[in-house]
Amino acid sequence: MKAKELFSKADSLRGTLTPLRTCYDIQYYHLDVKVDIENRFISGSNLFRFKATTDFTKLQFDLFENLSVEKVLYRGESIPFERAYNAVFVTFPQTIEKGRVDSFVVHYSGNPIAATRAPWDGGFDWKTDSYGKPWVATACQGLGASVWWPTKDHQSDEVDSMMVSVAVPNGLMNVSNGRLQKVTKLKNGYTRYDWKVTNPINNYNIALNIGDYTHVQEQYSGEKGPLSIDYYVLKENKAKIPHLQQNAKQTLDAFEHWFGPYPFYEDGYKLVETAHLGMEHQSAVAYGNKYQNGYLGRDASGTGWGLKWDFIVVHESGHEWFGNNITSNDLADMWIHESFTNYSEALFIDYHYGKEASLAYVHGNRQGILNDKPMQGPYGVNKEGSGDMYPKGGVLLNMIRTIVEDDDKWRSILRGLNEKFYHKTVDYGDILQYLNEQSGIDLTTVFEQYIQRKSIPVLEMRKTPDGKLACRWVTETPQFTMPVHIGLKEGGRNRYLVTDKFSTLPISVNDLKDVDVDTFNYYIGTLTQ
Repeated sequence: MKAKELFSKADSLRGTLTPLRTCYDIQYYHLDVKVDIENRFISGSNLFRFKATTDFTKLQFDLFENLSVEKVLYRGESIPFERAYNAVFVTFPQTIEKGRVDSFVVHYSGNPIAATRAPWDGGFDWKTDSYGKPWVATACQGLGASVWWPTKDHQSDEVDSMMVSVAVPNGLMNVSNGRLQKVTKLKNGYTRYDWKVTNPINNYNIALNIGDYTHVQEQYSGEKGPLSIDYYVLKENKAKIPHLQQNAKQTLDAFEHWFGPYPFYEDGYKLVETAHLGMEHQSAVAYGNKYQNGYLGRDASGTGWGLKWDFIVVHESGHEWFGNNITSNDLADMWIHESFTNYSEALFIDYHYGKEASLAYVHGNRQGILNDKPMQGPYGVNKEGSGDMYPKGGVLLNMIRTIVEDDDKWRSILRGLNEKFYHKTVDYGDILQYLNEQSGIDLTTVFEQYIQRKSIPVLEMRKTPDGKLACRWVTETPQFTMPVHIGLKEGGRNRYLVTDKFSTLPISVNDLKDVDVDTFNYYIGTLTQ
């Protein structure tokens, strides 16, 4: 008997969309926070501006229980609240009527959780640079933005726009998302940086990056016109900026080709140096790969193609399209973010080095697949699926490209995906329906097998009495159907639709050893009778 994964009340409060969360739609935040680096202490407020989706008198927002809620103000007056785990429940003095745009302000403070291994665990990353100056960043994907600021902490509700005001000790700079609006010298030895985000943004993408930065800006000629690119690096690394410039331009060239225009022209594109490895913070990508190609100098594919570009620039920038532009409604569907972004690495290679190199890279990444559990996690408890969502997800998408058998059509599908779901949140069904419609191929059971189950399909083959090849799929998924490219080793392959029932293909065989199945691009097993 297998032990089942247990989820707590806190998991459900965070992951489930109850009426206390769906009753209001977030439209605007103004996060105003002071960072006391010496004491690892933060204090400040967040303004919630929302539109009521139904009549209500009570709602839930989220803030980790180790941080204090000092007061909640509504129209200038304190209103009652109560806490349960990391959830905060606010009661209003009268009914908030459906359709009303209203607001409240949360004042809070405390010592936020310190990340011990950012970005894999979340919180504040308190570090110093080589000169001993503070170098601080936040990273909170998965764990949640409420680890450091009060927010409606659910991926399904992206705020339409936001102001991020951060006060830091004099002599340091804070870099956050969007565009810098103003720098204000305060009286208490602090300087406040105001950053405005004009595009919808998920709250885990909101970031602080505090350090002794130098700044270089350039313009990129993109599909929608000039795009500002900003590089914020430690002053000691200013001479290394050309490495970032080369990789950033190559990345934007490749991804605008395959996926369409960069999704956040209004907020610009930034690379911000951090002590942690990296994170896809929208319009302010965190970079910590130490100015080298590969993933800290390594190539997980073992092909060598991954050593020709900086993994963190490419991968985290890929998330601007998949993760930031197209965001999953529930963390269970984080595979949407990571599968497409893993695959974006292969398309970067395709654009700059050719299709054969791209296919080799995808195939090489198979060595990282565990097939330990499904790529999709359980809904409603803020839980992602298997780490296979990276390499196995990329392999799946390359396989769909092979099935589509038309690279121009495949490119239009990927660009159309970013256009249809521009600045939107989606789920498993949205992506599947779109790919089915645009490819003209029913991929329903393919998605179920590769994303919702852990094993891979096995192509069973046998020779019929009249010398033909008969095939079927053996899988966990009922009525599994998927095209596959099969032929003879001497005669080339064609695409045939195979189901879970034996069907005879127009291929004459003397010996099953002569059958040639494309197992390079199809992630499958084979079995002969």
